[in-house]
Amino acid sequence: MKTSVYVDGFNLYFGAVRGTPYKWLDIDKICRLLLPKHDIKRIKYFTARLSGRPDDPDQPTRQQTFLRALRTIPHLEIIFGHFLTHEVTMLRADSPAGKKEYVKVIKTEEKGSDVNLATHLLRDGYRDEYEAAVLITNDSDLREPVRIVRSELKKVVGILNPHEKASRVLQGEASFMKPIRRGVLQASQFAPVLRDRHGEIRKPASW
Repeated sequence: MKTSVYVDGFNLYFGAVRGTPYKWLDIDKICRLLLPKHDIKRIKYFTARLSGRPDDPDQPTRQQTFLRALRTIPHLEIIFGHFLTHEVTMLRADSPAGKKEYVKVIKTEEKGSDVNLATHLLRDGYRDEYEAAVLITNDSDLREPVRIVRSELKKVVGILNPHEKASRVLQGEASFMKPIRRGVLQASQFAPVLRDRHGEIRKPASW
């Protein structure tokens, strides 16, 4: 079955990878392990560029190294959203009983990846570029595009779920759902050193 894979990069990271030694993840390999009967023609990876934080100034460098590793997969494309940072006023969690105290905080939100993913899923489906689409996500906001691809285009839509608990909303719309377990993550790591036309790509030392 001709298949396209759509990866919500931050959903994958926060659901399955953060806090593990499996950050050097070969997306193509994990797809082929979990989808052995699918002919994977294209992978689209949706993310946003990170900025350095005072407590972790090297975060953007590690991300760029990982994205460079992903680009060694010939049929993988990276599509960028963006981060939106703004000041908001929020209620303190430890406000005294009967008294509401507020504090100003800097809130950073990743914007665009879910919309970009939904747009590409629908566009590619209407162009008949796949027989099956597989989403790596647990974001229930994607329910409607999944429903449209299944009900109107009559195509298979699967979910590879990176979280411990599956979204019942997505599960109810998808053709199938599979969990991403640690054993598969462990078996799907890039080699410690890769090469591209610019030279060596080394796994970040802290990973």
